[in-house]
This record gives sequence, C-alpha cells and structure tokens, in this order.
Amino acid sequence: MRTRESKKARYLRIAAEVARGSTCLRRQYGAIIVREDEIIATGYNGAPRGDANCCDVGTCWRIQNNIPHGERYEMCVAVHAEMNAIISAARRDMIGSTLYLVGFDGENPIKAEPCAICAKLIKNAGIKEVITVEDL
Repeated sequence: MRTRESKKARYLRIAAEVARGSTCLRRQYGAIIVREDEIIATGYNGAPRGDANCCDVGTCWRIQNNIPHGERYEMCVAVHAEMNAIISAARRDMIGSTLYLVGFDGENPIKAEPCAICAKLIKNAGIKEVITVEDL
C-alpha cells in the first residue's frame, strides 16, 4: 500500500520546486500561498521584472561586499519570494491562507523564515500562517 505524503509536505515540496526558478546567486527561496487546498500564487527570489538578474550578470553585490545574511536588504537587487507571491495574488484570495516557504543555499536546505519586512506584508495580506520545513 502506498503512503500519501501530508499536505504540508506536498506544499513544501512544491515551494522547493518554485525555488529552482530563483535568480539569486547566494540563496534560493520559493513561496506558495494556499487557501482551501488551492494554490493562489507562487514566488521565488529574484530581480524585479525587466532588471538584470544576478545569475545573468554573474555577480552579487552582497557577496562582493561580504554582507552577512539578514543585513542590508535594501542594497540587494532581489525581491523576496514571499513578496513576489503576495504581489501575484489578490488580497481577497489571501485572507485566511497559508504561505509555505522553502530555502536553499545551493543544493543545501536552509532554515527559511520571513524577514521583518516580509512578515509585515504577510500580515497585511491576510495570510494567517507561515509553514516551513521545520514545521513538519
């Protein structure tokens, strides 16, 4: 008999696949917003539409300047995965939803958690919960 993966595990697996679209040289994140078992929106971290991606130009300002994780976000060209997912959905569809967030450093999974700015956006979007791999 086949065992079915949990919904949390399935949505985190999908968020991990979304992270593969990331254009960041440093870390790759994927986010999906789910409400009533329906995926409302997805997002990965990367440059704003129309701007040059770090993976295309081959350089990252944060790496070049040895900026630690969690600092100087304003200098990074990337839009966070959570932000990209939120701007891709209507607020009315996000109210009461869950955001699934996964992160990688290369091929290695890392602890993913929203930054302070994303946490505010998540709250204002009406998203009720954030699930990460640590929640399995």
